[in-house]
Amino acid sequence: MTHDVRTITNPAALHDPTPFGYSHAVSAPGEVIFIGGQYASDDTGNPVPGDFAAQVELAFDRLRSALEGVGLGLEHVVRLGTFIVDHDLDKLRTLGKALHARFGDRLPAQTLSGVASLALPGMLFEVDAVAVRPL
Repeated sequence: MTHDVRTITNPAALHDPTPFGYSHAVSAPGEVIFIGGQYASDDTGNPVPGDFAAQVELAFDRLRSALEGVGLGLEHVVRLGTFIVDHDLDKLRTLGKALHARFGDRLPAQTLSGVASLALPGMLFEVDAVAVRPL
């Protein structure tokens, strides 16, 4: 695993975002890498049926694979964009647990969007990322 060079900033003037699974600001020196939306997909790109929690787990597995494809890992992620179909507090708690399981207390910045639907029928969750390859 590469040394984590991210600087996490949660200013005292803002609420503590960590219980919700994100940080207010994250910076890191290096090359910026953009990872497109990942979702619970099979090898052909079709959505894998499953409940919300199962789709979140598989989407993060796909995100990890995309990062590994460019020689990076979750420790290089500085920002996430998350999209939840029919967002509610139970889904927020599920997502928060998944984020803490993967990022611990080194949470990336994140924007969560509740949406009516995603690109393909059956998709309940999608995540994209910005990562930084250290100098």
